Amino acid sequence: MNTTILTIDHVSKHFGHFQALNDVTFSINRGDIYGLIGENGAGKTTLMRLITHLSPLTEGKITLLGEPATHYQQALKHVGAVIETPAAFKKLTVRQNLKLAAIQHGIQNKKLIDQTVAFVGLSAKQKTKAGHLSLGQRQRLGLALALLPQPDFLILDEPINGLDPSGIVAFRKLLKELSQERNTTILISSHILSELYQVSTKFGFIHHGKFIKEVTKEALDKENQSGILIDVNDVKMAAQLLDNDHVGTFSVLNDHQVLLHDLSIDTAQLNQAMVTSGIAVAGITRQEGSLEQYYTRLLQHQGGK
Repeated sequence: MNTTILTIDHVSKHFGHFQALNDVTFSINRGDIYGLIGENGAGKTTLMRLITHLSPLTEGKITLLGEPATHYQQALKHVGAVIETPAAFKKLTVRQNLKLAAIQHGIQNKKLIDQTVAFVGLSAKQKTKAGHLSLGQRQRLGLALALLPQPDFLILDEPINGLDPSGIVAFRKLLKELSQERNTTILISSHILSELYQVSTKFGFIHHGKFIKEVTKEALDKENQSGILIDVNDVKMAAQLLDNDHVGTFSVLNDHQVLLHDLSIDTAQLNQAMVTSGIAVAGITRQEGSLEQYYTRLLQHQGGK
């Protein structure tokens, strides 16, 4: 049974005559890594600020960890957030920033600071002042500050902007560890859609303040025809073998092609199993429809409105 962590219910937001959000409704379940996608000015940051009470909610309803946004009592204590610029004191070292955050959160376990610094990969920089860190290291410090209270729900607004390729890969690994090892639910936005695709389990699309689509990664891959394409002489036998081997979801495309939707499957083992079962395999290829292509088609369908 899915536990709902966040519910956004008919939320709108105006800044003067400008409507930043227009009747937005969606929800996030425990364990999701929810990728929020939209152009600059679509309303992503505004929504995150409403969730965390950095901006007042005036239209609609937000429920976070079972509490309404207008009467948060405990919810925000279980939320970590890095919205816009990571909030760190430039003249304090990495460790001093975390010590201060620990005091603010009433955390007395000093080992937790060490564990958090190590988790984000800043152990070698813990005596370095925040103002002397590289952009990637400042992003890691922001994440450390958000993770220190061990939140159930983490909100990250453009966390990989400005990171070099190795920093992006490391950040991706951190997010997956948070989800898999700590069962942290994550709401994340990024303009680097290829990276968002790598980590997210579900996607929500906002365009000009309107929530226009939600799709799971599995459904997106099916629509994009992403997966491992197997060309065989007997599609019925191949489908039976795949079903018996529990390889996950797959689609029979025609009388000689099957598409497996799990790109992580070992194709060498798969080929051997097919041949051993008497199935002639003409080819096995990987095909990946990108999140960028899906998003572009979605906007075209909206007519650029």
